[in-house]
Amino acid sequence: MTEETAVRGRKAWSSPRTRALAAGCLVLAGAVGRWADQDGGLLWVARLFHHPLLFGVPAAGLLTAALIGAVRNPVVRVLAGVAFGLVLLMAFPLFLFALFELPREASDTAAPGRDDRSLVVVEGSAMIDPLWWVYVDEGRGPSTRRWQVGHFNGDAAENALAEASWEGPGRVRLVTGHAEDGTERVHLIDLDPETGRPSRTVTRG
Repeated sequence: MTEETAVRGRKAWSSPRTRALAAGCLVLAGAVGRWADQDGGLLWVARLFHHPLLFGVPAAGLLTAALIGAVRNPVVRVLAGVAFGLVLLMAFPLFLFALFELPREASDTAAPGRDDRSLVVVEGSAMIDPLWWVYVDEGRGPSTRRWQVGHFNGDAAENALAEASWEGPGRVRLVTGHAEDGTERVHLIDLDPETGRPSRTVTRG
């Protein structure tokens, strides 16, 4: 690569049009991730692209740079820079919260007699309250779809998730509360035999 080609490449990348196009690609990727993160969406696609901060902040930065490069008015340039600075200030605490409150996968149990269906429990927290999400993953590889079976907020003991297990390949058993204090509740959820979609979603707390 000659020096002239390298300079030309740098100029092309620094052009407002190129930056705006790159920002548009990031926004599109984020939109795809949001779509995939819906109930029954493609799990692998959601894991790759559903990161609002990771895609949103760079997209805002590229749009700001494109605007500054395209507009000669100094007032507009200053306002664009200030607006992006405010975006960074708002995004920073959200980034810290996501970093320290990041949910973790606690268990992944295959359905009896099936290797294309599994029961997944994800644990997290909201400040001091423990949280649980229960999912059924249906399929293999990139075609895996994730269905939500339950969401539990343990701010009260009777809403805490005590057990998540299978009662056969097409039924999930969830237990909340505790037998010792009389708050135990058993929730049975049937799954669609073809898609794995739950007949209902249990929400407590």
